[in-house]
Amino acid sequence: MKFKYKIITTFFLFFLITLSCEESFLEVMPYQSMSEATLTNKAGVDGLLIGAYSLLDGGGATGGGYTTGMEQMGAPDDARIGTESGATAQDAFMTDATYASFLGKWRFLYAAVKRCNDILIFLPGVKDATPAELLQFEAETKFLRGVYYLQLAMGWKNVPWIDETINYNDKNYMVPNNVDVYPKIEADLKFAADNLTPAKSQVGRANSWAAKSFLVKTYMFQKKFAEAKVLLDGIIPNGQTSNGKKYALLPEYKDNFRTATKHGSEAVFTVQMSVNDGANGPNGNPNDVYNGTFGGPATCCFGWYQATFDLVDAFQTDAVTGLPLLDTYQNTPIPNDNGLTSQDPFTPYTGTLDPRLDWSVGRRGVPYLDWGVHPGKAWVRNQFTSGPYSAIKNIVWQARVATDRQGGGGATNTPYNMIRFADVLLWGAECEIEVGSLAKAEEYTNMVRARAANPAGFVKKYINNSTPLAGFSNVPAANYKVGLYNGEFTANGKSYARKAVRFERRLEMAMEHQRYMDLRRYDGNDFDQAARHNWVMSVEAPRLSNPANNYKQGNFVKGKHELWPIPLDELEMMVDEDGNRVLTQNPGW
Repeated sequence: MKFKYKIITTFFLFFLITLSCEESFLEVMPYQSMSEATLTNKAGVDGLLIGAYSLLDGGGATGGGYTTGMEQMGAPDDARIGTESGATAQDAFMTDATYASFLGKWRFLYAAVKRCNDILIFLPGVKDATPAELLQFEAETKFLRGVYYLQLAMGWKNVPWIDETINYNDKNYMVPNNVDVYPKIEADLKFAADNLTPAKSQVGRANSWAAKSFLVKTYMFQKKFAEAKVLLDGIIPNGQTSNGKKYALLPEYKDNFRTATKHGSEAVFTVQMSVNDGANGPNGNPNDVYNGTFGGPATCCFGWYQATFDLVDAFQTDAVTGLPLLDTYQNTPIPNDNGLTSQDPFTPYTGTLDPRLDWSVGRRGVPYLDWGVHPGKAWVRNQFTSGPYSAIKNIVWQARVATDRQGGGGATNTPYNMIRFADVLLWGAECEIEVGSLAKAEEYTNMVRARAANPAGFVKKYINNSTPLAGFSNVPAANYKVGLYNGEFTANGKSYARKAVRFERRLEMAMEHQRYMDLRRYDGNDFDQAARHNWVMSVEAPRLSNPANNYKQGNFVKGKHELWPIPLDELEMMVDEDGNRVLTQNPGW
């Protein structure tokens, strides 16, 4: 059975009607409210739980919107959310504690936490569920609370822990942010991992393996590699999806981003979407619209989330070995059509490339899914401000527009992978480097590269460029070459291996809203986040057509920008009876 993250209007109407029949007509409830008795049953709690799942897409509650979904914050070396200034102030680290996106994301995530807490409050009163059913409700709820709190911790680190014991009546809601929340996140995810079943009747629900994988992610952000490795040693060989498929990489890379191939063996935890379901779009995927295209026939939305020159250049490979150019790719920039019209002549790059580039970034001269050969500027409406490239991951294929997209808008039923098995393998490689075997780390990395190297998964030219829906030929669209590592990790040591695995993760997860947080967690372990961000902005700025772009003024300040600022509105609102602020601002802000 397909599981859709939505609270159906008729669900509430049913309970309102039921309630009106049972209560005296003199006892009038507030409009659109429900009594505790209505919710303290199995159906009521399950409805609340679906509501908690529904916020995984970043919309549907206070503060939700395009810039709050999917861990979505730009990383200037991978992608930028382009504006008339060439990049948002946030991309260029030019924000302060009043920046609206910080406040929106903070309030949205706490709204999501509250939905989880409400379920835990109601659960003890549920009498029509078995103990096993109640345990699953509790475990799923704590899983979701752990996921939402992990996003808070990744962004701010110093956040107040609000659980089901905090309420208005007890006047205990002035909670400071001076407690480490990571152990509490771990406790929620451990409870979920220990008590969730490994399989679910509805594919979108979390299972025990998903909980273990999020616990690994929690450990990775604390550099607890030994603890993560213990879990990964079980997850990698034994883990399975909620619909019972053993974890494995999908044969073709592109299938991770297509509705037609969702719920496959790589889906560790996937946010569900639906359109054309009578809900007029809100259950679709509108909050990944920055990953859309703004211009051209595949237009779905804003399309401001565009790849950097540096990201595209990173997909070059050695012509002999097929390995990435870890230290030298910047020396041979890939030619691009920035500043050219679609009528101006342009010859695409002929050197060797990793094929994942053309499943991650739309570029001129290369087939763009089944929409046609990308013509350049005609399909990149904001080329002047954001560069020549289009996003391509999670874009609906032309052949499936009628079923996979809500009308002409941005809402699609394309799922979003919060964690996929490639994540798990590359985390495994990181942990093996730190507390295990360099040879094992290379093995895991090669598993990911072997898929990329498979010619069956290359982007191919069309049979006929004028009729892309007629299908693809067997001719690769570019000069693709990917090789496997062959003992380099052991021969060159930990520093080389770290660089290789981090580079591999960049290629594999490109444009999937992971890079910013990856750079944050690498900081201090053979990596200088500030130096990386500032270097990239310095080389990106002159390559943008608009000379007045934010990267020229941008500056990542060490000791400040590693964390986001606590929103000023929250600081000023959280004041105790003596007029003292309850929340403490993060360092440097």
